[in-house]
Amino acid sequence: MSIQMIAVDMDGTFLNDRKDYNRDRFRAQYAEMKRKGIRFVVASGNQYYQLRSFFPDIADEIAFVAENGAFIVDGNEEVFTGHMSDETIAKTLEILQQYPSSNVAICGKQSAYMRHDESDDYYDYAIQYYHRLKRVEDFTRIEDQLFKFALRFPLEDLDQAIVNLKRELGEEVTPVACGHGDVDIIVTGIHKAHGIKLLQHRWQIPDDMTAAFGDSGNDVEMLRHVHYSYAMEHASDIAKRAAKYRIGSNNIEAVLDTIDNLL
Repeated sequence: MSIQMIAVDMDGTFLNDRKDYNRDRFRAQYAEMKRKGIRFVVASGNQYYQLRSFFPDIADEIAFVAENGAFIVDGNEEVFTGHMSDETIAKTLEILQQYPSSNVAICGKQSAYMRHDESDDYYDYAIQYYHRLKRVEDFTRIEDQLFKFALRFPLEDLDQAIVNLKRELGEEVTPVACGHGDVDIIVTGIHKAHGIKLLQHRWQIPDDMTAAFGDSGNDVEMLRHVHYSYAMEHASDIAKRAAKYRIGSNNIEAVLDTIDNLL
């Protein structure tokens, strides 16, 4: 086995339930990755600025497939930024009016945004994942490059909401489950696998030298794409079916254990 790229989802995968990881252990692993010329990629639905905060010492060296592939950065160089058309945004906002049980944010290159009348509870929840988060009066007046909707549903409404959204949104955008009742609406075809492919091309790394870890619906394309794909023991059924291998819990450092084996 010769690995040249390792990509990790964060919540429920690389991070434990306390939203942290064994930093000393990973620091030693990363030093070994650098010695062997292995690229490390953070692939998450979360905001780029939040993801950087987990790796303060190496954020300028590693790559980020953030916002489920809509914003990709290698070191300090922007590789790709997705874009939702004004027509798609307007159509999606109109459809979302039929879902009063959901919380809604729109994500852009500069910040994430939520309406001024969203609850403080949702703001406090969202700020964990979007370190740049602003309240706005009107979604249609945001001056930013917008590429994703972030929704949150009560768990009992989640499955039916995704079914309905897939039917109503059409082909331009796709809803994907991110765990814990969270759903992202992304531009169709711009997902984590899209980001991994761009980085593979950039670094000339073939599929059979790439490993990835995940646990949710938004990891499926990535897990299907890479040769060495690992789903967590608590992963969603669709993620487990997409992965070639299953490993243990995020709370017992199963990803770090597997990285040791890969190294």
